[in-house]
Amino acid sequence: MAKEDVLARYGVDRGAVEKEVEQSLQGVTAEDLEKSLDESVRDYSVNTILAGRVVSVGGDEVMVDVGYKSEGAVPRHEWERGQTVAVGDTVEVLLEAVEDDAGLVQLSKRKADRIRNWERVVTHHQEGDVVTGTVMRKIKGGLLVDMGVPVFLPASQVDIRRPGEIGDYIGRQLTCKILKIDQERRNIVVSRRQLIEGQRLIMKRRLLRKLQKGQTRSGKVKNIVDFGAFVDLGGIDGLLHITDMSWGRISHPSEIVAIDDQIEVMVLNVDVQKEKVALGLKQKTPSPWDSIEKKYPVGSEVSGEAVNLVSYGAFVKLEEGVEGLVHISEMSWTRRINHPSEVVAIGDMVDVVVLGINKEKEEISLGMKQTEQNPWEAVQKNYPPGTEVVGRVRNLTSYGAFIEIEEGIDGLLHVSDMSWTRKISHPSEVLQKGDTVKAVVLEVDPDKRRVALGLKQLLPDPWKDEIPSRYRAGDLVRGVVTKLTNFGAFVELEDGLEGLLHVSELSEKKIPSPEEIVDVGDVVDVRVIRVDSEGRKIGLSLRTEGEVPEGERPRIVIRSDQIAQAPNPKELVAQALKEAPQRDARRATPAAAQLSESGLNIPRDMARPEEQAPSDEAPQPEQPQGEPPAVDEAGPEDVTPSAPEDAVPGPEGAASGPEDAAQPEGE
Repeated sequence: MAKEDVLARYGVDRGAVEKEVEQSLQGVTAEDLEKSLDESVRDYSVNTILAGRVVSVGGDEVMVDVGYKSEGAVPRHEWERGQTVAVGDTVEVLLEAVEDDAGLVQLSKRKADRIRNWERVVTHHQEGDVVTGTVMRKIKGGLLVDMGVPVFLPASQVDIRRPGEIGDYIGRQLTCKILKIDQERRNIVVSRRQLIEGQRLIMKRRLLRKLQKGQTRSGKVKNIVDFGAFVDLGGIDGLLHITDMSWGRISHPSEIVAIDDQIEVMVLNVDVQKEKVALGLKQKTPSPWDSIEKKYPVGSEVSGEAVNLVSYGAFVKLEEGVEGLVHISEMSWTRRINHPSEVVAIGDMVDVVVLGINKEKEEISLGMKQTEQNPWEAVQKNYPPGTEVVGRVRNLTSYGAFIEIEEGIDGLLHVSDMSWTRKISHPSEVLQKGDTVKAVVLEVDPDKRRVALGLKQLLPDPWKDEIPSRYRAGDLVRGVVTKLTNFGAFVELEDGLEGLLHVSELSEKKIPSPEEIVDVGDVVDVRVIRVDSEGRKIGLSLRTEGEVPEGERPRIVIRSDQIAQAPNPKELVAQALKEAPQRDARRATPAAAQLSESGLNIPRDMARPEEQAPSDEAPQPEQPQGEPPAVDEAGPEDVTPSAPEDAVPGPEGAASGPEDAAQPEGE
């Protein structure tokens, strides 16, 4: 009705209109008409790709008509560099907004291109395909590569070994393998590493069949580590170990090769199963060890540079690739060296003598002290046996004292050579470190570098004349019980001299152990029954046989428990020993007067101050009046037994067991 009113209002003949329309549509079918209608109606929804026509180009903008009531402006930089644009060109753009603040349509050519490229890539490629593109820029975790659309190349997938700086790949064209296509997020992940690994796998199999020990191959240094370098032989990496780089000493592989160096190496070993190849660089030149015996014969003196110090010696470089070891024991004839740095420093030039060569192990033994005269050869000449020397006690051990007789030359004073009569358990009983002592040379062994010294040899052996003259069989002597064993008791007759009171000589009756008769500390009068000068033993007896006057009978003079209860036990024992029968001045010998009161049998001038005998003018302790009370010989029931003691070797000069004890006649 509205249309009829309009036509009638303007005086338009309806029939004329219909006739004109019919003439215009003459030859057009209903299907063509419907198709034309569909094409004339465009979708102007946001994010739709539209075809447009360039209507003007000016400044930084290009005006494009997409058939909308207003035109759209596209930034000029969205066209690729070098790509021209002119009025009338047809271009696809993405409708971002219908109208902006200026009333223009917002269009983007770049986004439209990306969508079309994505559709093209998805249509023509799938996961696993190989594509080529240019690295655009570095992003977090990898690189952005343009392959029609930006794709992501992770840093771990750039190469077989992750490069130090992936930014160096920017602008380079790379061929990669598509790992993943995410259509929802429009994201593609590619890998160059997998493509290379696949290619190298084929090359590796071919190369492993061709590689042989002894071949010379060219390769490229791909990586350097502390223990060597990996060289790409064109399909497989071989290890060039640091020990196979040079015949000489190197601290790090970087001293010989650098990454990306093209080098020639020799194939040392090929393990096809493990796919490992060992390479060598030094093997291309002759080994300096081939003629080592001719260059450095044993006994020859050569010069070298100290290149390394260890706790056990110093390594000396004789030439490039040839080093020898100077052991710490071969550095000085006399000095006691704790570390090689006391003698030599790294970089020092030293003279050495070749001591030995092991060509198979490539080892040379060197000596520094052999370049000097051996002082021990002079020691044998300067200190023949019998020479008296004076030296300083440098060290004490359980078996003796080391005495320095000259710088670097020590002699051993064994404990057995310290006293003729006294049994010395440790040298500290006689000497202290730092003491100056006089001794006599007993023996010199220059091969073993040993000097044997003696202290007791400064005086005559008292067992030859003195002791046999002072102690004769049948004499009554007094002493103190010092030790009990299962075979008897040891009695100290004077300081440093002991005799054995065998268990069979303790009583006329048979007793199982000496504790039933005597105890340690008892003062006893005993009879000398044997003096063995060769065996250095004195046999004693407490038995009484036949009629013997009261004053000459063996007995226990003072028991140890009485001594312990006395006001002054030491004074009581001293007084009793002073009245001992063997103290008779008529039996004293000149040799006895030369001994120090310490009983060490060393000259007075060599004893330590605290061991010097008191002078005759020294005040004597007050002596008790009268003779010390005698104790009658008691039976087993009157003696407090002590714990039995195992047989312990007695001091030198005393019996050490039942078989060594002097036996009474008739037994």
